[in-house]
Amino acid sequence: MENKQTCVLVSACLLGENCKYNGGNNYNQAVVDAVSDKQVLSVCPEVAGGLPTPREPVEIVDGSVRDVSGTSYDKAFQQGIARTLERLEGQEIEMAILQSRSPSCGVKQVYDGTFSGQKVAGSGLFAQALKERGYQVVDAEDINEVTS
Repeated sequence: MENKQTCVLVSACLLGENCKYNGGNNYNQAVVDAVSDKQVLSVCPEVAGGLPTPREPVEIVDGSVRDVSGTSYDKAFQQGIARTLERLEGQEIEMAILQSRSPSCGVKQVYDGTFSGQKVAGSGLFAQALKERGYQVVDAEDINEVTS
C-alpha cells in the first residue's frame, strides 16, 4: 500500500522564485509561514508552458490570453496548465495557495483585459482548472483567514 503524503500547492512566485512576468517574484512571508510545517509543491503554470522570464504582461481578453499588442498566449497557458495538472496526479493536495490577480493563478480577481490596471471578479485559468477538479483554492491575500 502506497503512503501518499499530503502537500500544499503554492504559486512559485509567492515562495520567492523569480518567475513573474517582469522577472521578479511576489514573495509572501505570511504564505511561507503558513506552509512552513507542510510538504510544499511549488508551481508556475506559465513557466511550465514555456513562457520566459521576463516576458510581456498578459491579461485575459474576451476569454483569450493576450499581451497588449494582441498576441495570443493561449497555447502556452493551456500547455502549462496541462503539465502542472499532470504533476498533481497521485498527489494528495490539501489546498492550493495561489497568487492574486494573475491570469493563471488569480482566485477572486483578474485584470480586466484592458491593460489599465482595472480588476474584475473572476479567476485565472489555472485556478479555474483546479476549482473544476474540486481542489480547495485560496487567494494568497486570504492566507491568514484560512490558517488561523
